[in-house]
Amino acid sequence: MPTTTHVRPWSDADGNVIEADEVPSGTKITFKGRNNRLVVAPSARLGRLEVVFDCDNGVVEVGPSSGVPALMATMRVGQDARVVIGANVSTTGTVAISAVEGVEVRIGDDVMMAEQVQIRADDGHPIFDVRTGRRVNPARSISIGAHVWLGFRSSMLGGATIGDGSVIGLGAVVKGRIPNNCIAAGVPARVVRRDVAWERPHLSLVKPYYKPDASTVTTSAYWAPTAQPDRPSARRRVRAWGGRVLRRLGLRR
Repeated sequence: MPTTTHVRPWSDADGNVIEADEVPSGTKITFKGRNNRLVVAPSARLGRLEVVFDCDNGVVEVGPSSGVPALMATMRVGQDARVVIGANVSTTGTVAISAVEGVEVRIGDDVMMAEQVQIRADDGHPIFDVRTGRRVNPARSISIGAHVWLGFRSSMLGGATIGDGSVIGLGAVVKGRIPNNCIAAGVPARVVRRDVAWERPHLSLVKPYYKPDASTVTTSAYWAPTAQPDRPSARRRVRAWGGRVLRRLGLRR
């Protein structure tokens, strides 16, 4: 079970490889299986990074970063699973990421994560239906769009999809679809405000120290109204309602 404490070009006889320039960081990379791959962009900024490849054919890709805090994360990567992290992804503390059973965790560009964020595509252990024996908690991929802010102790569970420009509130648990440019909060997370945009300048660390409107920041490319959910047209809804009435009257099968 080879372990390396450096992110730099490396390989072993089992086909495990690290593709990276020398990156100064507190790292620990452990390969328990075969044909796993860690790819780190040359200009990536890493803090504490711990990756465990438990099985075979796992992939972790970390994009470049500039002008944002370092990425700090612990990752568990299982059989055939992938973790893909975009450019300028930052954290204010160590976050946890888990992917197994061939699923993918994808994090877009310019994502900002507070400390103790959890991104878990799996539950770690299987749960079965006692009558059928079938698995009830399969691993599911997670997709986090670009310029998303994940608040302190928020959790993204298997199947979570978050659109560009959105904010996930403190302690929220995301298990479904959150659209773009909105605020989602609660357990499970629900949209509480639409048509919002956020920017990185800190309220007390970056002048001006009062920021009452958008003129006080440089706006990014992620300002957009929240997309409306797909809904059937009024005509389709009326037609469906009429069909149900006719069936109840025995006039239509």
